[in-house]
Amino acid sequence: MPPTNEQFTEVAHHWDLKTLYDDLASAKGKRLTPVEKLHLRGLLCGYSPAEIADKLHKSVKGVESEMCTTLYPYVKNLVGKCNEKVENWRNITEWLHEAGYKTQSPGESQFNNCVPVDIIGKIANISIKKNRITIEIDLQPSDKLPSETPTEDLNNNNHTNN
Repeated sequence: MPPTNEQFTEVAHHWDLKTLYDDLASAKGKRLTPVEKLHLRGLLCGYSPAEIADKLHKSVKGVESEMCTTLYPYVKNLVGKCNEKVENWRNITEWLHEAGYKTQSPGESQFNNCVPVDIIGKIANISIKKNRITIEIDLQPSDKLPSETPTEDLNNNNHTNN
């Protein structure tokens, strides 16, 4: 089957592809080709260049060569790692994740605007990357039992005891 734009699309659930494509186009100086986007999506899905080649029915050496001469230099330029060597294809996904292009993972949860008061936290780190503010909070349970500690529903501003 020939490569299509519909391959490796599951990655869109976990990565901000539009911003990533736009930023890589800036680093490249022109838009990414459909093949470059396809290879990038394959990497972001967790496939090695050899697995991508297999799924696309292409030559392993050809895919590896294309990535080394196109994608890898653009990503290195984008994330400020121009002088670093790509020792493993996983470096690309790690660097892009660190740069803030990865969205919420399936295992991550959201609080649904209800924060229990029985958790004590302190801000561990605040960072701003690519117009995204990340706040890391170290959470520790309080000494009180949940039944002894009131919780606040931030949607309704009502205080209730559990």
